[in-house]
Amino acid sequence: MVFNNIVSSPLGSLSLQHVLDLANIYLENASKAHHLDIALVLCHDTEVALSQAKKAAKRIKDQAVLHGIGLAYMGLGRELDNRGRSDEAQESYKKAEKWGVKVQPAQASDLKKSDVPTNTDTDPSQDILNVASSSGKKKQGNFAATIPTHIFAENVRPPTIMAKLPEPDERLINTPQLAYCLGLLKDSHELDDILEPSTRNWLQVTGSDEDEHERLKILVVDVIRTFKKEEIKDAKAVAEVVCLAPILERDIFRDLLRAFYDGIDRSGLLDIHQVQGLAQLIQGADTGYLYADDLVKILGLLSKRLRETHQQSPQHIYQLTLAASSVLDAMADTKVEELDRETLHEPLSSYLDALKGNSEPYLVYQAAYACQALLCVPDNETLWQTTVRRTGRVIRGVSGLVSAVKGLNLIEFMDGLKDIQQGIAGAAEVLQVVVTVFDGVESMTASGQGFLDRIKEGLGFNRKCAWYSALRGADTLIRDGEFAAFKRLVCEAPCRLDPAFQWGVCQRLGEVASNTKWDAHTRRNALLFLVELYRNHMYWNMQTSVKEWVLVIVMRLSSSTTGVQQHAETLLHELESKADSQEQTFIQACREKNLGYYPLEASLPALVTSSLLDRVQNKPDVEGTLRQLKKQRLKERGNAVYIQPQAKAGLQASDDQRFPLMERVQEFLGSKQKVFLLLGDSGSGKSTFNQHLECELWRNYKKTTGRIPLFVNLPAIDKPEQDMIAKQLRKSEFTEPEIRELKVHRKFILICDGYDESQQTHNLYMSNRLNQPGEWNVQMFISCRSEYLGVDYKDRFQPVDRNRRPEPGQFQEAVIASFTPDQVNDYIKQYVSAYQPLWEVREYEQALDLIPSLKELVRNPFLMSLSLEVLPRMVDPGEYVSATQITRVALYDQFIEHWLERGKKRLSEKELSPQAKTTFESLIDEGFTQNGVDFLKKLAVAIYKEQGGQPIVAFSRFKDEGSWKAAFFGREDEKQLLREACPLTRSGNQHRFIHRSLLEYCLALAIFDPRDWKEKPAPVSALGRRGSAGSALSFHIQGFGEEVTEHTEQGPDINSPLAWRYLLKDSSLVQFLSERVQQEPVFRQQLSDYIESSKTDKMWRAAATNAITILIRAGVQFNHVDLRGIQIPGADLSYGVFDSAKLQGADLRQVNLRGIWMRQADLSGARMGGVQFGELPFFKATDEVWSCAYSPDGRFLALGFYFHDIKIYSTSSWEDVRTLSGHTEQIKSIAYSPKGDRLVSSSYDNTVRLWDVEVGTCILTLRGHDLGVNGVAYSPIGDTVASTGVDSTVRVWDVESGECQLTLIGHTGTVLNVAYSPMEHQIASCGDSDDPTVRLWDIKTGVCLHTLSGHTGSIFDVAYSPQGDLVVSCSNDGTLGIWDVLKGSCCRVLRGHSEKINSVAFSPQGDLIASAGDDNTVRIWDTETGSCRQILTGHRISPECVVFSPKGDYIASGSSDGTVRLEDVRFGSTRQIATDNTGSISGAMFSPRGDQAVSCYYDGSIRLWDVETGFCRVLAGHADWVMCIAYSPRGDLVVSGSEDHTVRLWDVETRACRQIFIGHAGYVTAIAYSPQGGQFASGDTRGAVRIWDVATGECCHTLTGHTGQITSIVYSLKRSQVVSSSADSTICIWDVKSGICLHNLSGHDEWVVSIAYSPRGDILASASRDCTLRLWDVETGVCRYTLPGHTKTVEIVAYSPQGGQVASGGRDGLVKLWDDGSAECLHTLAGHTDRVTSVVYSPKGDLIVSGSADKAIRLWDVMSGQCQAVITDFSGYVESIAWSTAPETSHFIAGCYDGSTYMCEVIEDGSSSHIRVRWGWRPILGQLNVENTLIQDVHGLSRLNVQLLKQRGAVGEPFVRLREASKKVMNMTSVVSTLKQSSTRRVSESSTSNDLIDEQPQSEQSEKSVE
Repeated sequence: MVFNNIVSSPLGSLSLQHVLDLANIYLENASKAHHLDIALVLCHDTEVALSQAKKAAKRIKDQAVLHGIGLAYMGLGRELDNRGRSDEAQESYKKAEKWGVKVQPAQASDLKKSDVPTNTDTDPSQDILNVASSSGKKKQGNFAATIPTHIFAENVRPPTIMAKLPEPDERLINTPQLAYCLGLLKDSHELDDILEPSTRNWLQVTGSDEDEHERLKILVVDVIRTFKKEEIKDAKAVAEVVCLAPILERDIFRDLLRAFYDGIDRSGLLDIHQVQGLAQLIQGADTGYLYADDLVKILGLLSKRLRETHQQSPQHIYQLTLAASSVLDAMADTKVEELDRETLHEPLSSYLDALKGNSEPYLVYQAAYACQALLCVPDNETLWQTTVRRTGRVIRGVSGLVSAVKGLNLIEFMDGLKDIQQGIAGAAEVLQVVVTVFDGVESMTASGQGFLDRIKEGLGFNRKCAWYSALRGADTLIRDGEFAAFKRLVCEAPCRLDPAFQWGVCQRLGEVASNTKWDAHTRRNALLFLVELYRNHMYWNMQTSVKEWVLVIVMRLSSSTTGVQQHAETLLHELESKADSQEQTFIQACREKNLGYYPLEASLPALVTSSLLDRVQNKPDVEGTLRQLKKQRLKERGNAVYIQPQAKAGLQASDDQRFPLMERVQEFLGSKQKVFLLLGDSGSGKSTFNQHLECELWRNYKKTTGRIPLFVNLPAIDKPEQDMIAKQLRKSEFTEPEIRELKVHRKFILICDGYDESQQTHNLYMSNRLNQPGEWNVQMFISCRSEYLGVDYKDRFQPVDRNRRPEPGQFQEAVIASFTPDQVNDYIKQYVSAYQPLWEVREYEQALDLIPSLKELVRNPFLMSLSLEVLPRMVDPGEYVSATQITRVALYDQFIEHWLERGKKRLSEKELSPQAKTTFESLIDEGFTQNGVDFLKKLAVAIYKEQGGQPIVAFSRFKDEGSWKAAFFGREDEKQLLREACPLTRSGNQHRFIHRSLLEYCLALAIFDPRDWKEKPAPVSALGRRGSAGSALSFHIQGFGEEVTEHTEQGPDINSPLAWRYLLKDSSLVQFLSERVQQEPVFRQQLSDYIESSKTDKMWRAAATNAITILIRAGVQFNHVDLRGIQIPGADLSYGVFDSAKLQGADLRQVNLRGIWMRQADLSGARMGGVQFGELPFFKATDEVWSCAYSPDGRFLALGFYFHDIKIYSTSSWEDVRTLSGHTEQIKSIAYSPKGDRLVSSSYDNTVRLWDVEVGTCILTLRGHDLGVNGVAYSPIGDTVASTGVDSTVRVWDVESGECQLTLIGHTGTVLNVAYSPMEHQIASCGDSDDPTVRLWDIKTGVCLHTLSGHTGSIFDVAYSPQGDLVVSCSNDGTLGIWDVLKGSCCRVLRGHSEKINSVAFSPQGDLIASAGDDNTVRIWDTETGSCRQILTGHRISPECVVFSPKGDYIASGSSDGTVRLEDVRFGSTRQIATDNTGSISGAMFSPRGDQAVSCYYDGSIRLWDVETGFCRVLAGHADWVMCIAYSPRGDLVVSGSEDHTVRLWDVETRACRQIFIGHAGYVTAIAYSPQGGQFASGDTRGAVRIWDVATGECCHTLTGHTGQITSIVYSLKRSQVVSSSADSTICIWDVKSGICLHNLSGHDEWVVSIAYSPRGDILASASRDCTLRLWDVETGVCRYTLPGHTKTVEIVAYSPQGGQVASGGRDGLVKLWDDGSAECLHTLAGHTDRVTSVVYSPKGDLIVSGSADKAIRLWDVMSGQCQAVITDFSGYVESIAWSTAPETSHFIAGCYDGSTYMCEVIEDGSSSHIRVRWGWRPILGQLNVENTLIQDVHGLSRLNVQLLKQRGAVGEPFVRLREASKKVMNMTSVVSTLKQSSTRRVSESSTSNDLIDEQPQSEQSEKSVE
């Protein structure tokens, strides 16, 4: 191995003795080195040093020195010999002999080879400690201290202080952040390899931003300048400037140093904080910043103050001594020499020496430490400084606060030796430093002398001691986190038994344990280390003062707030408990003894806030006020019952798309989105969630840096549309400077609650200019009731740009979902645990299981809380719970009563004044609860009347004295008592109901209170209902305990809120009132009276409008009702039923008529300006429509036809404006230019054409495609168009030159369509079945960015979202795909169309997607949720194209049936299409008395109908399709069979399921009740028939014999028999009592689908799929007749009630009447165009009603066979018909396949009959139906509305306004005649009624909106 000379510094400058000493040091350390390479390097350096010594020795004659050289050569030889280098050893021996040292062979080595470490694999970094260890063993034998291995088992990362990196010009949070930023900028080139990418990026940006860099520097200068101006420099200010020391420029640093010097020098009393600051400033100084003169001057000052402070407190002396030590350390490290011994050195030394007589051990120790440092100052260079300087330079921690010294790694040291230019020659002296640290001075013995005694003897004052160097080394190891090495140092240092060393070690361990910058594990280890030292104090020979010091530290830590206090207390207790009596006495004495100052550390306080920087930045201290706000808000929230809510993405999203709301909100808060809208029904928990969210944010709030959660109760803020945040902060007592500070420099999470309650219409985000320059920086979370919003509600919330367009990606919404069953159960458990009510969890759960109406109610959180509170009152103990009916309004009734009764009890227990007590007793005498209710009703009325329903009332005693508020909030005893007892809450001077819904309930109660109507008592089985027993929903059975209810008559009340407030927008209020209508017939009559009164007096307009809206919502139908002249402007009649209603002359202006049924009604002379139908007329073209496009301004719609032409129509009149002709083949696609002046079209004639739409000419014909051209699109800026063709290419054309700029090749089949991205740089194209992909292209490069695969069939259309981030495609596979443009991945697949989809379009807002398919429907989808919001039907043939209007309010769809249909999308957003979609009806039946009917449905529901009113109640319980149903003979029970294999028995009155019958192995397909009522029979798909006992629920018989599905069961009226028919082609007659099969009737060849008994019970008729009927003799089982005649399956058979005749209906569309005696076909009733599904006889048998799949019902005369009446155009094919069996009734019920149900009445008029629909119910809200409605002379209808009504079947001519007539005349006359006509028009207009003038702008507005 070749060694180079590693000594780069010349040795010639050293004396001979120094060179010889250096050689010996090299040699000694070579012998101790474990690593061979290091040993050889050191031997080589020894040789170099000795060579230098030989040269110097030639000039001197000192024999001792010469002999020393010889001895050194001999030692080198021995070392080389031991290292296996014998040849080199012999050379050294020869040189030793030359210098006079005789080497004996036996002296080969004093050190055996086995004692020399030679393992080359040993870590060289351990050599230093090994050297120290071996040195210690030489001097003190094998004795070594130990600490348990788990304590400081490994090193840790030193603590560093990080800070948030600010954006340019961003406000700095505190001074450490400023120091951190400038520290990074200062040392960026050396820290780059250890920094995170984000930090490096910040450095790159900020480093290149000279302005930002200069701003940070100026802030530093300003902070220092502000500090210097401070009169009193407290600890906080000192700490703030000291943390800046490492990053200060030299001049600024020295200026600050001077400020500290002057502050200490000039202060009369010693300023301890400045002394501490000065010490830390010196410690943190950078190289070259401290001059020797500075340190000398500072030391002189400290020495002077020490002498002056001699008589002051030990604490001051300690601080000065500590500061002096820091200065001396710095002086030693910076090589300050030759102090003035007379003026400085000697006086300071003498003073420190005098301190050894002090009684405070800590002070004596610090003085000794200072003396040691002072002894090092005169030296040329301290050994420790050499070590630090040679092993690595000091780098500042990234915080600028903590210095970190690189570890003493010998390998790095070896690499760095070559670069050493100055200092001591070679590495030997550096290693000697380490030896000195560990070896110490031999004079430091392990004697038993006490610490103070040894100090006083001068051992630590008069000469250098090893413990000083060891402690400085320990400081370095601690600073680097080298705790494992630190432990080894403490345990193996030769000076380890020195009490000064022990004191210093304990102090350092205490400082680590108390320093929260270290991790908890490290601090606990430091504490354990201390305790271990104490436990083994005998082993350590620990003196009493040191033991005392250890206990002081542990005791201090046990009472600190550093995080280890509990651990310290535990250890202290353990020490005391395990100690002997003597030791316990000692510990107790320490506890009681005043141990003086005993400082653990003398550092300045940690910086929490930075007042100097704040003042520099003019920042008020807002954290204190924020803390108070946080405390207040958390206290107000308390520990309420809370269930984490779930939510849906939109109003139309289904329940299976739920997600945890809090998770979604957290995602929002972590994003860059600005507004989150939370929607939900009243009481759904929006406010509760808002409050919970606020508390969670407060709990996680971080001072100075965190976003501030601010809860804003919008109703409590005056005009929140302006300066809302500042107003809320003022309410929270923030000062104006604090508000300004928060506005400019802080960020908020704004939680706005109650948008609906504040009755807002403004976009609060925009009106408050949030996140605009100079405005508040926020994320807004805002909640609103969903029913409060209209169609375009998003415009009120989402951020928009300057052009009022929504900003993409800035808005999100969610709808809070109802409770799930699991959430309900969790809530109950929490509620019972928190409030301990009368009921237990089990009782609540039982009530929910048994009360059907309650299950749905408690899914609402607020109703849930009401229910749990009042249920024990509503259901008495021992009551049959399932008999209880509970409604929403009943819950509120009980809750208010319960609250008031509880308030009364509370007041009775309260100590009242005599006057108040008298008042209270008076209230009780009058009825306290009634008084409370009246008080609440009047308050609710006043709130609505005086402040428009704004729920918060601000009352000021003096300001509002005499106002309406004083009547409720005055100081009178009566008012105070009632307020205290009522459900009201108060915050300051603001009063409100505890929940908004209670205010609405009380107003509803003021409108109608059942208690205000005197009535006789009546039995009410449904507890909780406070209404009359004659309720329309009671369904009581007359004849069983019935009593008559008498009501006090009362006319309309003009003071009722109904008369002075329109309630249409108060949907919750309307719901309360509609429930009252259903429960209280008297209220229904009262509302009808308001409507009637409006006929003659305008003053009742508002009341009538409200009344009819409430009645419609309650399900009341107005068929055949006389409504002539009613005045209901603005009413909401949507989806109401007004068949045959008389509405002549009615005021229907602005009425919502969407989806209304108004067939055969009379609207003659009605005023209908501004009515809303929610639909537009379709346009009938002369050709198939294949493409359509709106002009950008929405004024025109262009249509591309199959036969070559393009036509442009005016959207306001459907006039043909322009025809563009030129193409010779089918037109495939058209598109408008962005400006609307041009149009592009593509055709199968292989061309693309550009048209000038103003003049109708072709500008350019673009040729290039080899085959037909499919799709075409205009670029967003209008400079290019793209086209796709059958030739598999996409081409981009220049619209000016007509040149093809780009041809995109990639598709492998026909390219069907193309779309431009709104971002201009991209297009999307889609291919056919040969290449079913969507491709995204970069049109600048022609590169295909993504190929989107997933569809399995041709993709016919593609469209971009307005933001350009999504693409939607539609395919032949019947699906739509939504794709992420950036990722190229599929986001969602939309399914719903049953056939291929031809066209797709995004709405302009991007929230909706429209699609048109071959299933003849257009569907509207929610983009975010993927749910289908609307299904639009009307096209007879598949729609080929669909497009949104520019505003997004309408869609146009064109079909190959030649029609274009316009649909109003806005109305589809307000109310869901399917409010209660039941699916197909599977059966219907009248009750025996005929006043009720029951029907069952595919969705598992059963509905009970009131024949007179159409009110219905739902029986819920079956899990699947209810296939059959039957009434009991008394009509009090209903039995049902289901596909869920069960049979259920229902109580008609209570709707409770009394019994569930289980036993069927298949679907229950048929059911029948016995005539006697004690049993019923049911059959299933497995062919089994079971007879059940109603009373016991037991199965009496299981009748087996059929091998196929049971299709029908019938009981005999005369015999004890039951008959079943089956799919096995047989019929069985069973004996009910024995269960024996009496006859098995066989003969049919196919399924027997229907059977019927003759009235006498002797004949049985059967119908079969074999196209025949058979008549059977019941007695013998013989087939009497086989009746052929039908050509297809016979679906149904019915016997005439009079006997002798049978009717059958078949799939051939025929009804046949048969004589059962002769088998003759009496009549064939033809008329149906599809299969006949139902045939029923009237009770008299003279009429027949038949229903068919042709969606028609026909009434036939039995005698003549003639059709008497027809009702057509039902919404689905007629599935089931049942005629009432009650005598003298003419009602029948009809159910359709779509689930709609109709009650019809046969009206006989002389010799003819007709059918009138009494009421109808539709589960699917359908389209407008005005067939045969008369609109003669109707005023105010727009042209489009007239056209719509006539298309839907209305007749007559509406009134044409003169202005319209004049326009027509002007187009045909000359100018003169025009002037004459204008004059006539003006005269006519002046004479027109005011009403007509009033209507004009409304109608014009309606037309304009369509345009």
